[in-house]
Amino acid sequence: MNSNAKIYVAGHHGMVGSAIWSALEAKGYTNLIGRNSKELDLRNQLSVSDFFSQEKPAVVIDAAARVGGILANSNYPFQFLMENMQIQNNLIDSSLNADVQKFIFLGSSCIYPKLAPQPLKEEYLLTGPLEPTNEWYAVAKITGVKACEAIRKQFGKDYISLMPTNLYGPNDNFDLNTSHVLPAMMRKFHVAKEIGNEPVELWGSGSPMREFLFVEDLADAVVFALENKFEDNLYNVGTGTDLTIKELAMLIQKTVGHTGEIKWDSSKPDGTPRKLMDVSKMEQAGWKAKVELEVGIQRTYEWFLENLESFKEVRI
Repeated sequence: MNSNAKIYVAGHHGMVGSAIWSALEAKGYTNLIGRNSKELDLRNQLSVSDFFSQEKPAVVIDAAARVGGILANSNYPFQFLMENMQIQNNLIDSSLNADVQKFIFLGSSCIYPKLAPQPLKEEYLLTGPLEPTNEWYAVAKITGVKACEAIRKQFGKDYISLMPTNLYGPNDNFDLNTSHVLPAMMRKFHVAKEIGNEPVELWGSGSPMREFLFVEDLADAVVFALENKFEDNLYNVGTGTDLTIKELAMLIQKTVGHTGEIKWDSSKPDGTPRKLMDVSKMEQAGWKAKVELEVGIQRTYEWFLENLESFKEVRI
């Protein structure tokens, strides 16, 4: 890939997009373009089409999405389905119409069936029912995977889909109403520590198992995908290892320095029992995650502390 190739990173201000932007700059790419939501509404088909006609990017990396945890998915099912479909469909369709040769679509491990065999292989897609607590987001992302696959099949373009496991890191969302499990825990433990190590209540039983990938590792995988041509259209991106939510809570609690009690609210949903990615295809292609979970959590907490003033006070 030419270092001067025009690369459009959709969602470049988000946790994933900003990490990708930084990774591209570090590799010497000099012609990066991005637009925030005020400059370009990706839900608007005409606006997106006009943007592509004007800018004519050579590469598009789709890191734009409406994201959130169980609570957000449950409260806003229509927005999670429709807005994500609008965003990705406009980007994919405009890329095809503008003759973009390389498109990297980022999805999520939630596209796989709730009770699929573990670890999750790419071929398990569409083999069973989805996890109800995030099926709206999952359905949207599945349509994006299939759209890229269809373009690859019909037009022979290098459109690929990378499915990361649960992500965390700098620029994560720490809003307790919309955040995912790791940043939500981190903020709860921090607030509880600051007010005298009060008990922290967490959702579920703590028994589900989850895999977590540091966002800078995903960014590295995206750059790897940019610089290489893959044989298939769909690749899992993860660490290949997982732990229980209870183990995660204890690790975050230790990192934050909270010494109070952890209370588990078993009346709240656990979600999928286990969600471990089979990352053998990505490893065979030549890429492997590097950042250990303990290191990534420490770096995330350091970023959290540096940006405390941007977070509103919350009650736990």
